[in-house]
Amino acid sequence: MKKLVALLLALMMLLASCAALAEDAEYPEKVEGIDFNGQKVWIADYWTRSADRKDDPTEEEQAQYDYRDWINATYNVEAYQQADGDWGTNATQLINFNGTGTAEDLRLYIIEPGSVGTLMANGVIAAWNDQDLVDLNSDKWNTADLEFLTKGGKTYGVVAGNSEPRQCLYFNKRVLEEAGIDWNTIYDMQANGTWTWAAWEEMMQKIHRDTDNDGVIDIYGFTGSSDDMMLISVFVNGGSFFAFDDNGNLQPTMNSDEALSALAWAKGMKEKYFYYCPEGGNWDYYKEAFKAGNIGFYMYQCYGGFNDNAELGDMEDEWGAVAFPVPNEGDTYLTVISDNFTVIPSCYDAETVAKLVFLYDLWSNPTPGYDDEDSWIGNKYNYTDERAVDETYAMLREPDHAVANRATLLGTVNDVLGQDFLWSIDGATPAELVETNMPKWQSLCDTFNGVATAE
Repeated sequence: MKKLVALLLALMMLLASCAALAEDAEYPEKVEGIDFNGQKVWIADYWTRSADRKDDPTEEEQAQYDYRDWINATYNVEAYQQADGDWGTNATQLINFNGTGTAEDLRLYIIEPGSVGTLMANGVIAAWNDQDLVDLNSDKWNTADLEFLTKGGKTYGVVAGNSEPRQCLYFNKRVLEEAGIDWNTIYDMQANGTWTWAAWEEMMQKIHRDTDNDGVIDIYGFTGSSDDMMLISVFVNGGSFFAFDDNGNLQPTMNSDEALSALAWAKGMKEKYFYYCPEGGNWDYYKEAFKAGNIGFYMYQCYGGFNDNAELGDMEDEWGAVAFPVPNEGDTYLTVISDNFTVIPSCYDAETVAKLVFLYDLWSNPTPGYDDEDSWIGNKYNYTDERAVDETYAMLREPDHAVANRATLLGTVNDVLGQDFLWSIDGATPAELVETNMPKWQSLCDTFNGVATAE
């Protein structure tokens, strides 16, 4: 049904005129007393290579231009969005600017999540909740990201709207059917809360097999990103890798029973049912391996299948997708978010920060007249079945199913958990690796907490 509605809405959008939408669109009520005195405000992301507008915009693009023109005219400001650095350097650009920035040069920065912890720990970005012009408790702001960006009661950045889902579990419909599995039952279990670790392993036992009795496995249970599997296994089991203690200090938590038991379970599943990298293969061998058609499930992130020009776009077999299973019936399905955060340099006074917060609240609104709650669907129905879109992707977008990995307060996941832990887990027990690496992780936390100096 939602697929039909989406198609009808798309047709209606093509038939509607820009003028009609602009006339019907409701802009926010003007707030008196806010005036930027004609100043420029640069919203520095890492992907918009030019602030120049298109000569032939779509109707929606023109509506966004009109809305942002209204913002600029109403509050006497020249706000624009354009890249400063790139994915890996935007945070450095912010740090450099913060040392010289003044109230005559107004900027916000949009950065990737692996850099925000350093900015928070070193006082480089300002708190957003030290003002009363914007309600950070409104439904507009992503609650999982707000929680992640809060330290000592101060919130240091925002994300507007729902997160892009990350971890999910793809499945090859033909492979499952040949193993005697009705793939629709996986969606049914997800819907009724019975899609569990035990249910998944029961399917693994049917799929993973030697079909010609030559002693060699021909059909494998699953493959994919081992890192993603380890991460999500810990979180759905109620564990974490780092968390704040009662004193507000970040501490390693991967030595908890919840984390260690989840890691041990995930490692055991790999040992029994996983298709490993063949000799001489690349680190991302699994991307082509799953498409080859002899593997039941694929652990990866949603962009690998649902996005335009995604890697699974040329897969011959049909695929579906569900959330990663949970340990117990009724547990919450989760995905580990990785969003871009909007932050404000700390070089400004409180009044300037408040005005920038207010401006970004307006800037990040959906384009008036185009704030369709199903606009996220896009072309996703072109790639998979309706249940993968309507039930799995739609669910994982919601804040209740999003969890933040606080390892990224200390750096990227690869830097903090990669070489010595996630990439070494096949050769040692999780408990052994945790014991070995705990001093390093504690040192990182101490530096973040301000009780030690990074070497």
